[in-house]
Amino acid sequence: MKHLQRGALAAAALMASAAVAQAGILRVSEAGFTAAAGLITFSEFSLGTVNPTYAPGDYGGGVGAPTVDFDGYFVGQSLSATPAVDCPGAAATACVVGSPTGPLTLDAAAPDVSIVSDGANPTSPVLSGSPTFNGPIAVLFSTDQYGVGFDAGFFDDVGSTAITAFDRSGNLLGSVSNEGTGIEFLGLINDNPTAVIAGVFLDLIGAESAGFAIDNLRFGVVGEVVETSDVPVPAALPLLAVSLAGFGLLRRRAA
Repeated sequence: MKHLQRGALAAAALMASAAVAQAGILRVSEAGFTAAAGLITFSEFSLGTVNPTYAPGDYGGGVGAPTVDFDGYFVGQSLSATPAVDCPGAAATACVVGSPTGPLTLDAAAPDVSIVSDGANPTSPVLSGSPTFNGPIAVLFSTDQYGVGFDAGFFDDVGSTAITAFDRSGNLLGSVSNEGTGIEFLGLINDNPTAVIAGVFLDLIGAESAGFAIDNLRFGVVGEVVETSDVPVPAALPLLAVSLAGFGLLRRRAA
């Protein structure tokens, strides 16, 4: 019995140690982004704009603010050939696999993203992947950021979608998934006060009946974003979410 107890304790310690080692980001609420943080509402450009590029002047950014580019995913990633295995229950068009290569770069061959109207979002227009409300969305910053977040949804399923952060070399920093339904703010910061987030990516990790888009993208460096959570989110957590995700039916949502 003592041997079993020691074994269980050792295993628990190993798991805890692994979680700490993999921790790269913290969840942050919308309140963590100060008035000095960058804000893109997607109302700056016209409906139908494809793969938009935002210079600082387009969103009111000041000196040192980044240029922000959008597309479907990063170089090194691709749509899964086996979505039923990689993203159980998810739409095949929003199940992305592979690790970005460095330096982090948007893939011009990825499915486009575009600014569209969304009757399910009170602050429409929004940015959607392809096909509408069922495609991945990647965001690339010209300079590294400390925190990034956006309104995402409209969600019908909990734990269906995740925002994932990468550094400039394409290394995984960590991920945050939706904890509720409707429109939810998905935000993250680096787990120490330095700007290392070069880009983020949103795709399905499980069944999502309503599809998804993003709006009100917020981002900033240290001082523009403040910590509102002290709970580390291990980089490996999305993999667990994938393995536990349920099956569901996809339905169209009116634009």
